[in-house]
Amino acid sequence: MNYRYTAYTKDGSKKNGLKEASSEAEARSLIEADGLYVDSIAEDGKATGEKVSRPLFAGSQLKNVAAFTRQMSVLITSGTPIVQALEAVENQSSDAKWKEVLSDLRSHVEEGTPLAEAMAKYPAFDELYRAMIAAGESGGDFQNILNRLTKIVRQELSIRNSVSGAMVYPSLLLVVASGVLVLLAFTVLPRFKELFETLDAPIPASTSMIMVTAEYAKTYWWIVLSVVGVTGFSLFKWIRTEKGNRIKDIVHIRIPVFGKLVREFKTAKFARVLGVLMEARVPLLESLEIAQNSSNNVLYEELIVSARDKVERGESMSDAFSGSSLLSTSVCEAIRNGEQTGRVGEVLMSLADIMDEDNDIVIRSLTSIIEPLILVVLGLFVGFIALSLFLPLFDLTASTGAG
Repeated sequence: MNYRYTAYTKDGSKKNGLKEASSEAEARSLIEADGLYVDSIAEDGKATGEKVSRPLFAGSQLKNVAAFTRQMSVLITSGTPIVQALEAVENQSSDAKWKEVLSDLRSHVEEGTPLAEAMAKYPAFDELYRAMIAAGESGGDFQNILNRLTKIVRQELSIRNSVSGAMVYPSLLLVVASGVLVLLAFTVLPRFKELFETLDAPIPASTSMIMVTAEYAKTYWWIVLSVVGVTGFSLFKWIRTEKGNRIKDIVHIRIPVFGKLVREFKTAKFARVLGVLMEARVPLLESLEIAQNSSNNVLYEELIVSARDKVERGESMSDAFSGSSLLSTSVCEAIRNGEQTGRVGEVLMSLADIMDEDNDIVIRSLTSIIEPLILVVLGLFVGFIALSLFLPLFDLTASTGAG
């Protein structure tokens, strides 16, 4: 039977193929005999383990990957063999599940399996990570490869921490605002309604609207929650479809204010990934393919695929990317200058560092604007409700005093 496989050559480039063998083990042996490092293999007609587009690293494992890469970099730099380094990192890990992953990696490496191939079964190590590890293992430059990986993983972790940290206070304000409105609707408003009915006071339109809304919310809250739950679930399922995912990516890129920030983050990520791969001497076409798979956005994937086709036809990379609204002019100029000096990877990595610093400043600036904006909106809501509730009492007091 035939087995379809994905493997890496000794220089870190990716190769797909078909191998005839009586079993998967025999197919794997035949592929490795050709000097390839197997990434994924499956019987022809079944899933081959091709990686779908996803974030650069699995979010839940990013901290573990960052710590693992840094520890491995320190140990390999000090001259520790890979197996002993894996064992040392495994012993230092406090996460039981992650410790099992490291133990499995060490066992495979002890049996002679390349580290990049052993990582293939764990989604925490994405295609970029494995390609660079394969390049380091085959090129004898493992120490520098790990140093570059440490930088890129820690930068990814820093960006995520920066974004999540910036959203903590606004999210807390939204929760407090929602709690205040619910408290008013279910506890304060009913008492005011009883008071107005007792006093037989005329109720203004704004007060009446708030009373009716609160009454409906209190009576039919289960319908509201059901509608919100079904809508949210349906939207989640729809986004996972090809059409829904595309529309989601388009909205992310083109939404006012935040769309520009998303483009800047995507561009910085693309520059860093491509720069690191080219610094690791991964072939250009393979570098573009890996950058495409790690872009996590349909529009950027299409852009990189188009640029890759142009490069295959002999165009320069700077010309292939020029004219796109997704990449800033500075990126294309940096690539062009790098091509002229033969230092594309270094230039792209420097550009990514600058863009990440600028993006961090923009995030902090937006957060400083959003926080008071939420407070103002919350104050207006509470003020409107309070005014609507007390206005009839003011009218009643005024009419009583006049009488």
